[in-house]
Amino acid sequence: MSVTAFSFPTNIQFGAGARRLVAAHLREAGYQRPLLVTDKALATLPVLDEFKTHLEGLDVAVFSGVFGNPTTGQVMAGAVAFIGHRADCIIGFGGGAALDVAKLVGVAIEHPLPYLVALPTTAGTGSEVGRASVISEDDSHLKRVVFNPKLLAKCVFADPELTLSLPPHITAATGIDALTHNIESYLSPAYHPLCDGIALEGARIAARALVTAVIEPDNLQARSDMMMASMLGAIAFQKDLGAVHACAHALGAVCDLHHGLANALMIDTVLAWNQPVVPAKFDELAHVCGVASGGEAFIDWLRQLKTDVGIVGGLAAHGVKHEQIAQLAAIASNDICHQTNPRVCTVADFERLFTAAM
Repeated sequence: MSVTAFSFPTNIQFGAGARRLVAAHLREAGYQRPLLVTDKALATLPVLDEFKTHLEGLDVAVFSGVFGNPTTGQVMAGAVAFIGHRADCIIGFGGGAALDVAKLVGVAIEHPLPYLVALPTTAGTGSEVGRASVISEDDSHLKRVVFNPKLLAKCVFADPELTLSLPPHITAATGIDALTHNIESYLSPAYHPLCDGIALEGARIAARALVTAVIEPDNLQARSDMMMASMLGAIAFQKDLGAVHACAHALGAVCDLHHGLANALMIDTVLAWNQPVVPAKFDELAHVCGVASGGEAFIDWLRQLKTDVGIVGGLAAHGVKHEQIAQLAAIASNDICHQTNPRVCTVADFERLFTAAM
C-alpha cells in the first residue's frame, strides 16, 4: 500500500467580528504597511469603509483593480501598487476573484512571498483557505491554475457579517459554488478520507442553510453556515474536483459567466450523467442533504434547490449560443478538473453535456 500525505495547515479566525482582529494580528507579526487588495464593486460599498475603520495604526493602501474573472493584467497592476506603496504585507478582502489576485500579487512581487491575510466577503469559492489561484490569460481568456502550498494565507479572518450585504443572486450563485465543491470533491475517486468527511459535512451544512441565506439575507446563522460550508468545500477539493468545474471553467473563458452561476447551470446535468457509475456515493450525498428517497432523487433535489434560490433556465437563457458548444467542449476537455471525474470524459461527452444543459 502506498503512503499518502495529508495536510490542513490554514489558521482560521471564524465568527462574527473576526475582521476586528486583523490590525492587532498584523502589528503583532511585525507588519505596518499593508496593501489591501479588493474589487471595484466592493471599493464603492460601505462594507469596505467599515472594515478600514478597524485598521487604525496601519498605513493602508487600497488596490481595487479586480473585476470580473481575474486576469494576469490585474495581478501585475496589483504588483505595481504593492511596490508603489512600499507595502510589507497583503490583505485580501473580497470574493474569490479578489482573493485569487491577492495571492498572486505576492508571486509577482518577490520570493519569499509577502505575508498574506484573507477576509472572504462571499461564501462560495473558499479561496481564502485554498493553496491555488485561478487566473485568466488577458489575451486568450483561458483559465490557468497556479498551485503551491506557499499561496496559503497566513491567517484567515472568516467573518460572516461581511456577507450580510450580498444581494440574493450573488448569495445563490456563490452558495451553489460551495455546494458543488463539496459534492465534486466527495465524488472524486482519489483516496482522501479526511476530505471525504469534510465534503459530506460541507454538503450537509450548505443543504440546510442556502435557501435561508438567500431569502433571509440578514440571517447571521445562515450566513455563518454558508461561510463554513464554503471553507469546508475548498479544503475538501484539495482532493480534486470533476467535470462540473471543467465545464464551468470553459463557460468562464468563452462566455465570461460568473463561476458560481456556471457551476449552477451545469451541476444537475453533469451529476445525472455521473450518478449511474457511483450510486452508493449519491445515496450518501442524498442522506446528508436530507433527501429521503435516495441517490437518484438527489438530482431532482438539486434542480429544485436551484429554482428555490432563483437560478432558472439553462445555458441559452444566460447568453450561451449553440454555436459555442464545440469551443466549450474543447476547452473543458483540456481542463485538469475532469481527470478526477467519476466517469471518463471525452470531447464528445462534453458536447453532449453542454447541449443537454442548454
